[in-house]
Amino acid sequence: MESKKTPHYHGHRERLKQRFKTAGAENLADYELLELILTYAIPRKDVKPIAKALLSKFHTLSATLGAPERELVQIEGIGPSVVTYFQLLEATVIRYRKEHVRERPAFTNRLEILDYLHAKLGNLTREEFHVLFLDAKNQVIEDACLATGTINASAVYPREVIKAALERGATGLFIAHNHPSGQPTPSAADIELTGTLIAATEPIGLKIYDHIIIGDGRHYSFFDNDQL
Repeated sequence: MESKKTPHYHGHRERLKQRFKTAGAENLADYELLELILTYAIPRKDVKPIAKALLSKFHTLSATLGAPERELVQIEGIGPSVVTYFQLLEATVIRYRKEHVRERPAFTNRLEILDYLHAKLGNLTREEFHVLFLDAKNQVIEDACLATGTINASAVYPREVIKAALERGATGLFIAHNHPSGQPTPSAADIELTGTLIAATEPIGLKIYDHIIIGDGRHYSFFDNDQL
């Protein structure tokens, strides 16, 4: 009689947790990882259909965790508590990657910088222009958002970038912004902006090491494409 009263998904949850503990996340499908996440926000419900519905709509774990609340709550079973939990997870991931970025010199840490920028900018619905300020040891001092909205040479003022760098004692910069459309290919305005910033910073000894554009799971590097 007791087994009939126990919801069928309880045993599934425990098996999934054990697989995660013994085999690791790499051996679980994305929907299974999302299932495990949802079990902590929805303790008394079969969450497999919810996990599959989320991935069907948003396609990736990253996009799911970073999705706007108005879109998340359209999925049956998703309420304010789940939205808050997702926001907490995404913020924790960004904080974790940011701390790792600041631990080692930027040039030996490039992949982690890219991971951080993808986590920070990849799911935004509006453009943001960020500067990662480097010290004399090429370690990241700070990441600052200096502009939002349409990013171009008229919106990002070189004097503001220079002022922010001098205030932080920076000697080098990584600049980055996102394309909410998902396509990271630079526009004519992006190319003009990069040239304007280089022309303004070089005379005072500030080095721009890269301009990175973040798209939907992809990025474009001016350095990699010999445009710096």
